[in-house]
Order: sequence, then structure tokens, then C-alpha cells
Amino acid sequence: MYFNLRYENEELVFINQTLLPFKEEYIHTDDYNRIAEAIERLEIRGAPAIGVAGAYALVLSQKKAIDPALFEKAYKRLAGARPTAVNLVWALNKIKDCFSISCTFAGLVDAAVALHRDDERRCELIGKYGCEIFVKKSRVITHCNTGRLATAGEGTAFNVIKQGYLNGQVEFVYADETRPLLQGSRLTAFELGKNNIPFSIISDGMSSHFMSKGLVDIAITGADRIAANGDSANKIGTFALAIACKYHNIPFYIAAPKSTIDSNIENGLGIPIEMRKGDEVLFANGTPVTLPEYTALSPSFDVTPAELIHGIITEDGIYSYPYNFREV
Repeated sequence: MYFNLRYENEELVFINQTLLPFKEEYIHTDDYNRIAEAIERLEIRGAPAIGVAGAYALVLSQKKAIDPALFEKAYKRLAGARPTAVNLVWALNKIKDCFSISCTFAGLVDAAVALHRDDERRCELIGKYGCEIFVKKSRVITHCNTGRLATAGEGTAFNVIKQGYLNGQVEFVYADETRPLLQGSRLTAFELGKNNIPFSIISDGMSSHFMSKGLVDIAITGADRIAANGDSANKIGTFALAIACKYHNIPFYIAAPKSTIDSNIENGLGIPIEMRKGDEVLFANGTPVTLPEYTALSPSFDVTPAELIHGIITEDGIYSYPYNFREV
């Protein structure tokens, strides 16, 4: 079975997600800068996975010798790799706290491994609590990728779907293709197939059609950052999906670990939105879909207002609107 991240032989081993679903290639490295590049290139992606990978990368910067100057350099390099996903800085700060107490490589490794195990635990609990949202055997729609490829465990929203399927609560999944990088049609479809869950890929603009036909019962996505009031940033297109759900009276849920909650940000206006290269819109897996000289805009995320979110599933249970995450 495929895996996302693994620490072995003093190296981080990770699957190159940019090659999926056509090729399963694993990268072995102990270079923190290579891991930062992997995060930027989306070879490693998904907010919880980025956090764990960043933690290991920061630790590996100290593999040859404990060097406070190099530690700070690596911290800054990694922290800037993906600005929207709060889990990255959260995990880096956990390692930074450890560095101030235990300046041994072995101690830092133990801290990173603990973060890894902690994410596995959070994913397990999110899957358990998430099954409470199903009131009948359901047809689920999801956006982007939130499974094993997005976390260090079994996933967030995807794990809710997976556990629901195993419990007989989910019968079918609509996987939004998720433009512009197709994480839904490449990665979520890959994971649904690996887990033998019935599904179909649909384009991002098709959701309202299937909802209007009564073919969707519930929507579940992940999040990369959640503000104190519950406004949630997720892959671009999530906001539109939530609006469609509101119109069709379909409950829209977010599943995310509490490390995704940024209690220092009052609302979605304070969430930084990463702008990526327009080439990601003009090309699909390296193949041009229009003339490359055209101008394209590519915000990586949008923010779904809290009032559109029926519930937020965490490792501590399910929170309902109105949300108050000012102390997490």
C-alpha cells in the first residue's frame, strides 16, 4: 500500500505527488532545502503533511552538527514555503521549542516523530467523530485531496468518507477535479481507487447540476487554515461548492485537526492567500490547454465564510456554527 511520509535511516522518504496517479515514485533525502522545494512544488502537499514534513526537514538541518545559525536559516526557509497552511509554522514552532530545551539531534528526531504520531492520532479521531454526520447511506461530494496523501495519517475529510464507507454509511463519492492542479482527479481518485470506494470524477462546475437532481446528500472538504470565527481557507473552488450546498440545502462540513485553527486571526480577511504562477492554469500536467502567452491568475485558496459551514470536524469532536476558536 502507498504511503505519504516516512522517516527512516535518518532521511525523509516521501511520495512525489506531482507524478500521481501515473507513477509512484519515492524521494529519499536528508536535505532540508530539498524538502522545502518539495513543499513549494507540491510534491508534498496537504496542510497536516506539510507540517510534519517541515518538522522533519528542520530536524535534518541539524543532522551533521547542532548549529543554531543553520537552524534559524532552515526555519525561515521552510516557514516561507507555503504561506497559507498554518500547520507548517505550527509544527516548525514545536521543533523550535524543543531546540531551545534539548539541543541533541536524537531529541529533535523524537520531537518530529511525536508530531507524526500525533497527526496519525488526530486523523483516526476525525474519522471516528466524522461518521456521526451521516444520517443515512449517503452520496458525498468532496473537493481537493484530504486523504493519506494530505496528512501523516489516514486523512481528514477523506478519512471520514473512508470510515463512513466501511461502516456502510457512504455509498458513492463525487470527486471534484479541483483545478488548476487536479488534486481531485489525480490524487483523490487515486486514493478512492486504492480503497475500492465507488466514485466518479466531476469537473468543478458540475456540482450544482448533480445537487439539483437530488444526487448529493452531503459535502465534506478539508481546510488549510481556520480563523477564530470559523472562516476557513481551502483549495480554490471550495467557496463555490459551499455556496451551491447552501442553495440546495445540503450540509457542508469541513474536517481538519485543531492545528489548522489559527486563533490569532479573527476572521477570513486575515488569512493570507497564496498566489501561484499563472502557468498552473494555462497548463495541465505540463500540457498547454490554451496559448501560453495568455495571462492567467491563480490564487491557490479561497475562504469559505463560517455561516456556510454546517460543522467543523476535529479530533475533539464536531463544532457547530457559530464558531468560537479564540482559545485553542
